[in-house]
Amino acid sequence: MTDKAPMTVEGEKALRLEHEHLTTNVRIRLSKEIAAAREFGDLKENAEYHAAKEQQGLTESRIREIESKLTNSQVIDVTSISPLGKVIFGVTLTLFDLGKDEEVVFKIVGEDEANVNEGKISYSSPLARSLIGKSEGDVSKFESPSGPQEYEIVSIKHI
Repeated sequence: MTDKAPMTVEGEKALRLEHEHLTTNVRIRLSKEIAAAREFGDLKENAEYHAAKEQQGLTESRIREIESKLTNSQVIDVTSISPLGKVIFGVTLTLFDLGKDEEVVFKIVGEDEANVNEGKISYSSPLARSLIGKSEGDVSKFESPSGPQEYEIVSIKHI
């Protein structure tokens, strides 16, 4: 049996919304497109039919992937966890980048939710792994692809 991957409440909601959209809108639209394309005749040389069938396959694959992720995840609501002053999954951190002399804000999220441009880093990233378990005021050093980095933890919020 595999361990369940952590996921934030927001991550679960986003996956459920995507699943609903794919199953109630996209799946139905593609079925109609395939039916309409069949009416054009010979399926061997029917580009519309083949394009719609390919899109249907990709959509069904994504639906199965989302269902698997939801089944194999553990949703963690960090707002229901009493703050103990330690970095854990789901917290939002204000960090001071000692190399660039600037503050940055990151939220530690599940792997599928990670998006550095949105300030979301995966719990399995080198930065998050170096921060987990630390407290405000601690300095975290880790090796990134661009070289060694150091961050001081300014604040830890359960939001």
